Amino acid sequence: MKLRSALMTLVPALLLAVSGPSVFGQGNLGNPAALKETAPGTYKARFDTSKGAFVVEVRREWAPNGADRFFNLVKNGFYDGVRFFRVIDGFMVQFGINGDPKISAQWREARIPDDPVKQSNRRGFLTFAMAGPNTRTSQVFINFGDNSSSLDRQGFSPFGQVIGNGMKVVDSLYNGYGEGAPRGKGPDQGRLQMEGNAYLAKSFPQMDFVKKATIEK
Repeated sequence: MKLRSALMTLVPALLLAVSGPSVFGQGNLGNPAALKETAPGTYKARFDTSKGAFVVEVRREWAPNGADRFFNLVKNGFYDGVRFFRVIDGFMVQFGINGDPKISAQWREARIPDDPVKQSNRRGFLTFAMAGPNTRTSQVFINFGDNSSSLDRQGFSPFGQVIGNGMKVVDSLYNGYGEGAPRGKGPDQGRLQMEGNAYLAKSFPQMDFVKKATIEK
């Protein structure tokens, strides 16, 4: 599979809905414009998952717009319950769409400006998905391998890195569904948009998920 064609499926995936219980109306998740806090220069985000925990260390100097958006999403519980819905062995694992279609709809056009690429898409680095210039919203991916030769020149700017032994957990995430339909056995994006996590729970029961994501003190 070519990296470029594979990542172009990140584009429609920005519209997916793959999370847990409805949180619409709780806090500010239903109002993306309200989540504008500036992130610390360096911070850590802990992801407790169905396969264990991993920690992402974010450095704002690498990609300030991405670091700020990620900080606000984690702090406000956006990633709690989301599924790792696109896990492609040797390439990357993708997640970051809330499972409540109402929440998901609020974030589809909540775009942030691009950041210059200062770090490379090497193993363990975390990067926002995008559909083209200035289209990043809430969806991210973790590189399984060194994808720098393709992704860096396309403008994918990493903002954080999985640290410690966290990649052991990331490597263990279920990858049996692979690419999404119709090219693979994974979720159909149209149905994900309409049905959210209920569709995933019924049709993709082995899919791993985030139990809770928090900013470490």
